[in-house]
Amino acid sequence: MSVDTPALVLGLLAVALAWPVPVLLSRATWPAAAPVLALALWQSIALAGGISMIGSLLVAGLEPFGDDLWSRIARAASCAFQGPLPARVSLAHAFALSAGLLITAHLLLSLALTAVRSRHQRHRHRELLSLLSSPLPDAPHTRIIDHPAPAAYCLPGAPSVTVLSEGMVALLSPEQLEAVIAHEEAHLRQKHYLLLDAFRSWKRALPWFPIATRAQDAVALLVEMLADDTARRHSSNEVVAGAIRIVDETGTAGTVLGAPKDPRTPEQRRSALAAREERLMSGRRTIGTGVRLLVVAATVLLVVVPPEIVLAS
Repeated sequence: MSVDTPALVLGLLAVALAWPVPVLLSRATWPAAAPVLALALWQSIALAGGISMIGSLLVAGLEPFGDDLWSRIARAASCAFQGPLPARVSLAHAFALSAGLLITAHLLLSLALTAVRSRHQRHRHRELLSLLSSPLPDAPHTRIIDHPAPAAYCLPGAPSVTVLSEGMVALLSPEQLEAVIAHEEAHLRQKHYLLLDAFRSWKRALPWFPIATRAQDAVALLVEMLADDTARRHSSNEVVAGAIRIVDETGTAGTVLGAPKDPRTPEQRRSALAAREERLMSGRRTIGTGVRLLVVAATVLLVVVPPEIVLAS
């Protein structure tokens, strides 16, 4: 089996996006100054990496079936049901094509299962909250649980709610309470849970893939930074930093009414907390116009180039 140029290019791109590129991005310092751009870049890396990996296998496997992508797909589909296979089809071609189809199905199934599971868990938790919590005065979308364990989190859905325990309210000053509510409402308003679910499904589909974990951790930290930015529009940086320190250091939401547990290790929690505090206390940082344009260009190219290579093969 000879590998044609498009399949080879896609394979090399998949390798680059699976290891060196995410590693370099996760170690960079500029994402803290531009979390929106960084999130867009992480999404484009994940999308381009998946398309490149699957595309390289499909393009290589379909190569003996015709001269262009669409004729190859049509003939491969016809051969699958009616036969016979072209004489040039080897075991390697069949393996590449089968692997590409299986990986595609596996990733899509993982995404669907993650979405269904998350929706079901949120629905059950919302039913419990409706029975065992009460609205915060003057804030009907914030619910208070009569529980001594400190907890603060948000729950997407219809309606979306921010949840605080009595134990957490007792620890926060009025200014910190306002900051925490603004932070959690930002998660809901900006629909961060959709992004987190997508990267969570990627990690579940490829648990042996270290970059999936690295990407999920980086994206989780960036959405927290975005929510911090919203909170500090209502409060000072010092108030927000103090509030997130209390929430993160005492956060035991997983023990309250079956709320979502934090999957991070204590070391990961401390590292993320330190990064957020340092960012808040150092004031607003910006990135240069040149870096910004470079990131935007890279994001666009990653979304456009791999599909173009596949379609042109």
